[in-house]
Amino acid sequence: MATLQHAMSGDGSVMVLAIRSTDIVSRIEEIHRTSAVVTAALGRLTTAASMMGVMLKGEGHSVTLRVDGNGPAGTLIAVSDSLGNVKAYVQNPVVELPLNAKGKLDVAGAVGREGYLSVIKDMGLKEPYSGQVPLISGELAEDVTNYYATSEQTPSSCALGVLVNPDLTVRAAGGFLVQLLPNAAESTISRLEENIRAIPPVSSLIDQEYTPAEICGRILEGLDPVLLDEFTTEYRCDCSRERVERAVLSLGKAQLDELIEEDHGTEVGCHFCGKLYRFSEEDLKALRDRAAR
Repeated sequence: MATLQHAMSGDGSVMVLAIRSTDIVSRIEEIHRTSAVVTAALGRLTTAASMMGVMLKGEGHSVTLRVDGNGPAGTLIAVSDSLGNVKAYVQNPVVELPLNAKGKLDVAGAVGREGYLSVIKDMGLKEPYSGQVPLISGELAEDVTNYYATSEQTPSSCALGVLVNPDLTVRAAGGFLVQLLPNAAESTISRLEENIRAIPPVSSLIDQEYTPAEICGRILEGLDPVLLDEFTTEYRCDCSRERVERAVLSLGKAQLDELIEEDHGTEVGCHFCGKLYRFSEEDLKALRDRAAR
């Protein structure tokens, strides 16, 4: 389980979310068998999605982050519900790259820098809200910050980090998201900027056993921090046989006939959790009959 903390400055002009997502990113590595750099990339994106998800608040609402950066990892997708529970997918889970110039995992090299970050928010309306911004670094935290500044005109600061052990297990993962509200005073902004400049990398704080509440406290030091909601989140896939049946049914009669005659059945795997759903020849015949109606 992961812990996500929501906090505000005493005057209500600064909002902070901080998350310890080590367990979530560990589950990503277990499910997708990702290489170290892809674990870091998909872990960062999923950590951001969890924080953005709890900002939706409405039951049944969700946010999807999709990165198409033209890098060797291919497309990365992270989905969160409004409680911060997440699932994730990457097109190419194994990418091997040398360390970057700073001696760290080359996330930008795996993600790519020539593409887009897309944010889709499903808030129960007729059409989901969709925003898209060009990637500015491929490191993902800067790209989330840029999304808020460009697409939502909200001054923000995002930090994301994942430490991966030599055996590919996840040592520490987490992040924070800070947003300024319109009534923020110049003195508040100056102190906030000073605090963020002084704070160590968020993965280091998590590795040192800082709690999300303590991270919020460091960000809001001198600004009378007020701790609000605390969320317990996890990697959670909501796939079901009924959903997969609908996907198979959408293939249409001709393709279903082909699966019946040539393969005498099929199995479909969930991209997010790897669970396999098996459909016998009789199952496919029943679906074909439904498709022909």
